[in-house]
Amino acid sequence: MPGSHSDLARLRTALTVFFALDGFIFAGWVVRIPAIKHQTGATASTLGLALLGVSAGAVITMMITGRLCRRYGNHQVTVVCAVILSLSVALPPLTHSVLTLGLVLLVFGAAYGGINVAFNSAAVDLVRALKRPIMPSFHAAFSLGGMVGAGLGGLVAGALTPTQHLLCLTVLGLLVTALAGRVLLRIQPPEPPETAPDEKPPPRRLDSRTRGLVITFGLIALCTAYGEGALADWSALHLEQDLEASAGAAAVGYSCFALAMTVGRLTGTRLLERLGRTRTLISGGTVAALGMLLGALAPTLWAALIGFVITGVGLANLFPVAIERAGTLAGPDGVAIASTFGYGGMLLGPPAIGFMADWFSLPAALTSVAVLAATAAVIGLVTRGAAER
Repeated sequence: MPGSHSDLARLRTALTVFFALDGFIFAGWVVRIPAIKHQTGATASTLGLALLGVSAGAVITMMITGRLCRRYGNHQVTVVCAVILSLSVALPPLTHSVLTLGLVLLVFGAAYGGINVAFNSAAVDLVRALKRPIMPSFHAAFSLGGMVGAGLGGLVAGALTPTQHLLCLTVLGLLVTALAGRVLLRIQPPEPPETAPDEKPPPRRLDSRTRGLVITFGLIALCTAYGEGALADWSALHLEQDLEASAGAAAVGYSCFALAMTVGRLTGTRLLERLGRTRTLISGGTVAALGMLLGALAPTLWAALIGFVITGVGLANLFPVAIERAGTLAGPDGVAIASTFGYGGMLLGPPAIGFMADWFSLPAALTSVAVLAATAAVIGLVTRGAAER
């Protein structure tokens, strides 16, 4: 068992690498979607149907990965899913019809959903062993990987075809998995620390009360991911359409939000050590709600950008805390349930904003992000006892 400090440090490094690799590969695929749309001859609607393959594969796999982790181990499932993710990212540019694109994206989504449950479960075990709230640092690595993957993908888009680019991601992914995976497979997951005599150990099975708490933390993940999905798809249009920003300035909106989230997660461990989980959830949700009201309703571009930054800082640590609490309560099954809720929120956000924008206006629709952030803060207050255990 990895009881030594060096083993735990190596395990933390390996898991951080897998989080970053996941974000890097997914972002590399995303920046190639326009080219693959042209290659397959897809319309906007048929491409949307094909992209549902990613969502369907992820959600289906998330529902069963908890059981796989219990049977085979978090580390083993992480490595297997990383191999499949690396291999499957090379498949979309080899397709020439919407149907085949949807089928290969089903595989890609399955690997993406599986690895997210597996390495989050492994991270929860490590957090408990170290007795430090380091979960945000792993999600910061995911965010950084995504930013690097998107930036690098944009740089090589003119020099490499989608096939060449995504094949490079496959090679890189397999190489990184071979190196970091050796650490995961050689080091056994840490045992949870012994509890104090007067302290009850956290439940690890899904009885009715535990399931209810896990779903509650899943709702916090949903509220957070809803905002991420909404801002990813609608922030630029809001700035360009409602505030008359140029296309370049409008694109900066989401970059500000994403950078603020990354910085917030990099400082998340220190914040959690100072405030605790409950106050982090409450303050983060409140700050995000106020920031999004500013971002959605501000009359000027600069005020809206400041609002997006505040929103990113507020939302940064809500998802990691929710996943970590769910995993502590119910192990891989808890992570799977909360991750499914979170992924559902990310899928729900963009279309919900679109419908509300048609019914009311885009600024009014974006205030729903503030409403859900405030809801996350209220849930954090209501579950303050479970949040601190």
